[in-house]
Amino acid sequence: MTTRDDCRELDRSDPLRARRDDFVLAPGLIYLDGNSLGPLTRSSHERVVATLDEWAKGLVGSWNAAGWMAAPTRVGNRLATLIGAAPGEVVVADTLTVLLAKLLLGALDLVPERSVVLTDAANFHSDLYVAEAMARRAGRPVTLRSIDRDTLEDELSEDVALVMLTHVDFRTGEMLDLAGVTERVHAAGALMLWDFAHSTGAVPLDVTAANVDFAAGCTYKYLNAGPGAPGFLYVRSSWQGVIENPLPGWLGHARPFDFERDYEPAAGVQAFVTSSPSVIAINALDGALDAFEGVTMDEVRAKSLALTDLFIELVEARLPGVFAVITPREHARRASQVALRSDHAYGIVQALIARGVVGDFRAPDVCRFGFAPLYLRYVDVYDAVEHLVAVIEREEHLDDAYATRNPVT
Repeated sequence: MTTRDDCRELDRSDPLRARRDDFVLAPGLIYLDGNSLGPLTRSSHERVVATLDEWAKGLVGSWNAAGWMAAPTRVGNRLATLIGAAPGEVVVADTLTVLLAKLLLGALDLVPERSVVLTDAANFHSDLYVAEAMARRAGRPVTLRSIDRDTLEDELSEDVALVMLTHVDFRTGEMLDLAGVTERVHAAGALMLWDFAHSTGAVPLDVTAANVDFAAGCTYKYLNAGPGAPGFLYVRSSWQGVIENPLPGWLGHARPFDFERDYEPAAGVQAFVTSSPSVIAINALDGALDAFEGVTMDEVRAKSLALTDLFIELVEARLPGVFAVITPREHARRASQVALRSDHAYGIVQALIARGVVGDFRAPDVCRFGFAPLYLRYVDVYDAVEHLVAVIEREEHLDDAYATRNPVT
């Protein structure tokens, strides 16, 4: 079994070890919840303070002088490199759910002769809610069919207009085959929409090579942009000027300050901006992206797999038979989290938090741990498992204090 000394040696040789200094982390804290909310970066802090200063000193003039108006596309271009997109294909605006709604309804208008949307029955519930709502608002009869994603091949038919899947399962951490699934969907004549909520900043993505039509993602997980941070939207360049934003607004207009009565969409992905950008939030993301400068996603991926391999190894060696590991073992199917199943999952997660090891719980029985390679150390993984062993052996998870769940789990 890997020892703590082995982990210290791995940390000494880690090419990403200096990146930890980019983050604001309390001494002694082991943060395994970056797949839910990433920690603050020093650059984000500085960028937000600078934006507040622009507001204080420049007031309304900062829309021009500080480049606030261009923030959605400027920061979108920075983020594009993390998903393999070209400049001008990504915009930062709204939240992930709102962006999915825009893409869903816009995509349905492109294939009026088809009447079925396929999605994963195990998808994140917000995705299911918005897909059902957009199907009802399509202007024609559209059926939303929630399926077992493993049966996608059998479900594809000439009636399918759009397939919407999440690239990484939020409960289990299973990662789907981006290029392979997209190819099968296109072969059936349908469009493909991906949710990258648990992918971006954690695993390499190449939407260009995979020929992805549309995608959206959030930025507050592995991108560390802060609570409620704006999402991002990707539209392949060949669809720009073809797909329409079903929620048009003045900042998606070709000439917003001409205040024209009739709507004319702006060129490119700017057309998917609806209202005034949340400048402070977008600039927090801009600062957070500094942590990825000079880092390749291949380096991030290599460490991610090493960290999750280590965690699984130690859990199974130190606590044999206590948990079911529901995250895939195969590297090609595993993202950057490990999920453990237990009847006492909520209490276990809360007892770990009380010890300074932060993960989270997902109903009904999942302990979920995220492994963000930019700030997590190998020794943190080792120590987290030691705390987990102590919780189980001392039955700390059975404390009455954990009988009632917190609103956020």
